[in-house]
Amino acid sequence: EKNTASLIMGNLNFGRVIMGGLIAGLVINIGEFLLNEVVFKQQMEEMAKKLNVGMPGGSFIAIAVLITFILGIVIVLTYALIRPRLGAGPKTAIVAGMICWFGIYVYSGILNSLFFGLGIHLLVIGMAWGLAEYLLGALLGGWLYKES
Repeated sequence: EKNTASLIMGNLNFGRVIMGGLIAGLVINIGEFLLNEVVFKQQMEEMAKKLNVGMPGGSFIAIAVLITFILGIVIVLTYALIRPRLGAGPKTAIVAGMICWFGIYVYSGILNSLFFGLGIHLLVIGMAWGLAEYLLGALLGGWLYKES
């Protein structure tokens, strides 16, 4: 009889989870850079001025980049874990990306929007952008994942 960990992890290929996750994280990091440094640059500067805080510095950016790579790994791990139930392929990668997008973008986006008084248009643009980068990252990371 198999133990619970064996049933959950099965033939999980951790090397491929890491590799695919780093690619997914790279895609999301590029997307976040473009969103925050191009699309929302002016709004972020206005918000920082309004809140009387400085713009994010080097240590913040380094932590954000690192944690986004970890997020990419979590997305591909989610893909690998649901793959036996939903099957390999883009549909499953999209589900994995949407699960993580909902848990991060929708949850924190709505709460931050309410807290900081952001307009609905910024919320919608940010959420749509985030969905696109999460799905693209999940699709690429899932494409690289293979069972061991």
